[in-house]
Amino acid sequence: MDRNKQSDLFQSSLPPAGQQLSEAQRVDWLRLCRTARIGPVTFRDLLNHFGSAERAVYALEAGEFGRRRFQLFSSDDARFELERTRKYGAEIVAIGEPGYPRWLAAIDGAPPVLTVMGRHELSHQVGIAIVGSRNASATGLKFTAQFASVIGAGGFLTVSGLARGIDTAVHQGSLESGTIAVLGGGIDHIYPFQNEALYKQIGIEGLVISEMPFGYKARAKDFPRRNRIISGISAATVVMEAALRSGSLTTARYAGEQGRDVFAVPGHPLDPRAQGTNKLIQDGAGLVVKAMDVLQEMERYKSPNGDGSGFSEVILPGPMSSSSQLHSEIPSPICDETGCDESGPNGDLNLAETAGLRARLLDMLGPVPIDRDSLTRVLGCSARDLQIALLELDLEGLIEHHGDQRVSLCTAVN
Repeated sequence: MDRNKQSDLFQSSLPPAGQQLSEAQRVDWLRLCRTARIGPVTFRDLLNHFGSAERAVYALEAGEFGRRRFQLFSSDDARFELERTRKYGAEIVAIGEPGYPRWLAAIDGAPPVLTVMGRHELSHQVGIAIVGSRNASATGLKFTAQFASVIGAGGFLTVSGLARGIDTAVHQGSLESGTIAVLGGGIDHIYPFQNEALYKQIGIEGLVISEMPFGYKARAKDFPRRNRIISGISAATVVMEAALRSGSLTTARYAGEQGRDVFAVPGHPLDPRAQGTNKLIQDGAGLVVKAMDVLQEMERYKSPNGDGSGFSEVILPGPMSSSSQLHSEIPSPICDETGCDESGPNGDLNLAETAGLRARLLDMLGPVPIDRDSLTRVLGCSARDLQIALLELDLEGLIEHHGDQRVSLCTAVN
């Protein structure tokens, strides 16, 4: 099964396009999302198998699935997070709902839920990420602010991470036209604190986004996760100034993996802040020296009215690239007050039937990632049976997920 079809499975478990989860469904989604060891890929696989978060929560809580009993995030904690978030002036939106960025929904491992604050309608406009060094030069800051202003005037959103330096200049230069700030911590965690006033302005005039729970303080390891969202929201990523070991290069790498355009502004060979951008250009990134260079490349993404909001003629790159996925009404198997079909969308597989498959998988997997499609061919099993076996191994912490539907044995296990 190719990765587009794998994504179709997840899409079948989402709310119909433009519709919203009920409050009970939102609590169940949060319970799964906030449970340790259940990341975006595992969440997707659980919904693929059980058809709804409600049924997945029940099966895990009752110990009816997998060989490990889970300490699930409680209903009370989920409701408390919803309450605190709303009192703060933000909302928790699920993938497929209004307010969830459509470009972000197209990437592998898209966050099942996001906390958003500000103008939700901005989430469907086409964004251009602009990132760079925290220790930016004075000329770099001036150039970035002007660059972002022209991008905004050209009908596109800017996307950045609210960090010091280049990120700050991006948001300041495009605040009036529309900008998205993606946080590494919770929606209420302002970092750096010196950007508090800018953060408040973006929360009113733009959009602030976080994958993390309310009250969470970002750690160093959280920023690469944040960077994949910055690139995932955007049609293209532009790197301004970046050292060879800069986190901005991580954002550029994610953009390339997500099938998005990558641009870089060149700098003097002797300036350490230009070594990363110059290396990107050597490696194939588009060289840009003015904002119009990017706008010309992005012309294909603009709507007929020129505001950068249209997707009617655009097929998104990445795992959800089918136009029917973007525009068709997706039937939802999520349970309502009348209950669910007990057979589920995929049916239930006797776990004893996967014992042999699990053993063969563990023998076959190693530290080098392999795609699921290859595994189904080598093992001679169905994609559904493989998915269930992988899900069991995932819940036990025996495998790792990588991009492009690839998996490997955990290093600690090997």
